[in-house]
Amino acid sequence: MKSNRNLTRGDGRRLGNAALIAFMLGSLLVLSLVRARFSPIGKPGEAIKTEEQEAMRKGSVKMETLEAADEAAASAAAAEEEEETQPKAGDTTAGGGGGGASSAAVAAASTTATDHLTKPVCYESSRRSDTCEATGDVRVHGRSQTIHISPLEQEWKVKPYCRKHDAFALSHVKEWALRPLSTADTYPAVPHCTVNSSATAFVLSTGGFTGNPFHDYTDVLIPAFITAHHFAGEVQFLVSSFKSWWTNRYMQIFQRLSKYELVDIDNDDEVLCYRSVVVGPTFHKELGVDASRTPSGYSMVDFRTMLRGALGLERAVAEPSGDRWDIRRRPRLLIISRRNSRAFLNERAMADMAMSLGFDVRLGEPDISTDVSKFARLVNSADVMVGVHGAGLTNMVFLPAGAVLIQVVPYGGLEWLARGTFKEPAADMQIHYLEYMIQLDETTLSEQYPKDDPVLKDPYSIHKQGWNALKMVYLDKQNVRPHLGRLKNTFMEALKLLPHGHTN
Repeated sequence: MKSNRNLTRGDGRRLGNAALIAFMLGSLLVLSLVRARFSPIGKPGEAIKTEEQEAMRKGSVKMETLEAADEAAASAAAAEEEEETQPKAGDTTAGGGGGGASSAAVAAASTTATDHLTKPVCYESSRRSDTCEATGDVRVHGRSQTIHISPLEQEWKVKPYCRKHDAFALSHVKEWALRPLSTADTYPAVPHCTVNSSATAFVLSTGGFTGNPFHDYTDVLIPAFITAHHFAGEVQFLVSSFKSWWTNRYMQIFQRLSKYELVDIDNDDEVLCYRSVVVGPTFHKELGVDASRTPSGYSMVDFRTMLRGALGLERAVAEPSGDRWDIRRRPRLLIISRRNSRAFLNERAMADMAMSLGFDVRLGEPDISTDVSKFARLVNSADVMVGVHGAGLTNMVFLPAGAVLIQVVPYGGLEWLARGTFKEPAADMQIHYLEYMIQLDETTLSEQYPKDDPVLKDPYSIHKQGWNALKMVYLDKQNVRPHLGRLKNTFMEALKLLPHGHTN
């Protein structure tokens, strides 16, 4: 009897274990079925991509808006290395439609080479720019800011200016629409072509922050070069938000890039017809060209070569005319003067000190009325250029290779601003860069504020208040008086960096 009871308990335990195992196996089977039904992990990558694209096509997906808190923040972000974003499937809006800025532009173009040539693609060419490209029957009606294209299946919109996250800048930039060329009720019938051209049409805006030399180059002229250079002149600039004084100021540059007349497109009633169009230039980096992203590897060196040709600049390299610098050809130092803010208060003493070192000294004060060609020739004649941080230093684009740029950085923790705007671009221009940091006893801020004021003791607390506070205090209210002894050392270092002729 004892033996039988033991066998019964063992059988019970075995049955319990078997039931538990069966339950676990069943649960695993059910989970596998559920996972196979609802999880995308087992699907091929292309199938997943197709589903995502189809979902995007079903809705009107607006490009997201990223607000820039201030101009400085936008400049700092743009100073980082730009990563080109490939076209994505789906959307109908690019480049800040509806009065705001935008980020990810999207396209519904096929990946085949044939479709790329016949279908328009609107895409985010950088974090600062959106670009649309199309080939086919292209008809531009400028007064309505509309481009009719065949073949085209959907409408696209773009603001053709390279500061897409800055709502204030884009509020001064007109939006352009790319629409299917159709006689259907959806879109108005398109009039016949009144002007035909074999060139590529290139729509860009001179709205935004143009009028400030730094923005003229970094937002418009360099991006225009990036986009237009590979067309070898077979491109026509259609300029939106046209400013005659601005385009006349830079007309020689546009004429160097294009064989065709520049058009004030917003006020043009003609129907201009082309075989291809580009809407919106491509931005790479502040005052720079990323050669790895250009069609044939052209770079900032090529942009500067183009400038020399357009403006008739003679010097490609900063070097003595003979074997060495001598009394007949002393190295020339150009001091960029300012009057309203960030002015040198001891400019005359600086010039005298520089002459004692052997420099041929010149002073230059560029402003909005300055003749670009004339001032470019003055800068091109210089071997060393010195100035306080500001738009005037943009004239570094005219310096010969091997020249030296000395940026005087105002007091107030502005190293990051100096670095992104002029220090980093200098290397791509083949220019030596030196920096002179203004100390507390060299700034007029020390005369305007108590010694324990946060403006003097804790500049970063002012930075945290935003761009407007930073600009008002450290850029608008400050003049400087560099120590001649310290500055002399910087000038002597610049002399050592210059090419010194064949004997050395």
